[in-house]
Amino acid sequence: MAAVPIRSPRGRAAAYRAVWQWPLRSPTHLAVTAAVVLAVVVGVSTALTALNPPAPATATTAASSTQGSSRPAPSSSPRETRTPAPTALPPLPELTPSPQPLSSAPAAALQVASAWSAAWVRPPEDTTAEQWLDGLRPTTTQEYLGVLATVDPAAIPASRVTGEPRPVSVAADSVEVEVATDALTLLVLVVRTEDGDWRVSGYDRV
Repeated sequence: MAAVPIRSPRGRAAAYRAVWQWPLRSPTHLAVTAAVVLAVVVGVSTALTALNPPAPATATTAASSTQGSSRPAPSSSPRETRTPAPTALPPLPELTPSPQPLSSAPAAALQVASAWSAAWVRPPEDTTAEQWLDGLRPTTTQEYLGVLATVDPAAIPASRVTGEPRPVSVAADSVEVEVATDALTLLVLVVRTEDGDWRVSGYDRV
């Protein structure tokens, strides 16, 4: 008996429903349906791959890949730093004042040495140390006044100047002068200050 085609819409719907419900009737039907669907998907994918094969890699791409892989990796070790060797400087010559003739000693320097020596000798008994220091202030550098502040004027052996100032060493900005007293001979160092004045910056005993 030949199959009668389903021509009514209701009949077609019933037929479609029977087809979709067939995999759900049992686990076996579901497994068979899944296998068929998977086989169809694999077949379609294989057919598409065969129709559209992948393009071969170009020579430029291969060369770039080869160069990139053969390039050495940058070194991670820190760069060594070299310390420059110090440059040895020649030794500086000692600065010594150029001696000049004793006759070139400035008269102002000799006058300062004489006045300073007269103020330095032992003062009268009623003179204080501050008063004695004030008498030396006009002819003494500010730095040397701090040294003289530690001197006890009552212990000075000389009481008066007995001779004229006599230069024994003359330089451009300094003069060493000997001044005789009644107890000893002073060797007074007189220097020229930045203001151009002559002041005593030290003394010794000959």
